[in-house]
Amino acid sequence: MLATGLEAPWGIAFLPGGDTLVTERDSARILRVPAAGGTPAEAQTLSEVDGEGEGGLLGIAVSPAYAQDQLVYVYYTTGADNRIARMRLGQPPQPIVTGIPRSGIHNGGRLVFGPDGYLYAGTGDASSGGRSQDRSSLGGKILRMTPEGKPAPGNPFPDSLVWTYGHRNVQGLAFDRAGRLWASEFGQNRFDEINLIQAGRDYGWPTVEGATDDPRFAAPLVTWPTSDASPSGVTIAGSTLYVAALRGERLWQVPLEGDRTGTPQAALQDRYGRLRAVQLAPDGALWILTSNRDGRGSPAADDDRILRLTV
Repeated sequence: MLATGLEAPWGIAFLPGGDTLVTERDSARILRVPAAGGTPAEAQTLSEVDGEGEGGLLGIAVSPAYAQDQLVYVYYTTGADNRIARMRLGQPPQPIVTGIPRSGIHNGGRLVFGPDGYLYAGTGDASSGGRSQDRSSLGGKILRMTPEGKPAPGNPFPDSLVWTYGHRNVQGLAFDRAGRLWASEFGQNRFDEINLIQAGRDYGWPTVEGATDDPRFAAPLVTWPTSDASPSGVTIAGSTLYVAALRGERLWQVPLEGDRTGTPQAALQDRYGRLRAVQLAPDGALWILTSNRDGRGSPAADDDRILRLTV
């Protein structure tokens, strides 16, 4: 156990030197956690956040050039939209992408820098499935952008941030050693998904939920009944994709075999409640955020917690 007493933590990102930044969805606080664990210190509270339901202060990513630019990127909900901003800790965030649809549910929110140096973001359909197929909307997409928030070179649609579309609610993004992007996605009533992301592809929502042989759509590589998963954050260690499951209250371990997957195995099942995020630490361990104080869990006295798991 690295830390206790958090309030619905959501995003996690490591700073050079090992300290960790953790966002709290509802309080809109960014916490700084020592590399060895212990009492988190409040780094900043974002007054711009106006969340409800699943909205709030969500994803966080540290600039690959942090030692030079000191920049941190955040994804958060306002009264009008979801947006992505960059900032130096202690200073006001500067929005770089606005107009991502917001709702009480399906706000997406995960941020990750790719090996290409560009920023990727998972968004949700904001409870309107039609947005996922509308490439003029930023909802229900994976976005790819420059550090300034502009469409990155090589994006598949001219002058667009859209990298892939047809998503319901993407809350997990991770790159493997070969530079492939993997994403977790919440289903509706039947199947949650793990997808291998390929530029320009349509992932099917709302026409398809789960497996498909329709050539118009990219088929998921892993599916689970929604009661077993509700997959949020993901990370990759070695050749294993780790998936934090909310409703499923477990950590899924998915073997990666190139661009294929092996049989998922469950760990930590029913031990710590809802799991929101998992992230590979610089020392090779996994840091895991619980989410039992998010309005849907049954919190223990020391929730929410940051767990450390050696792999």
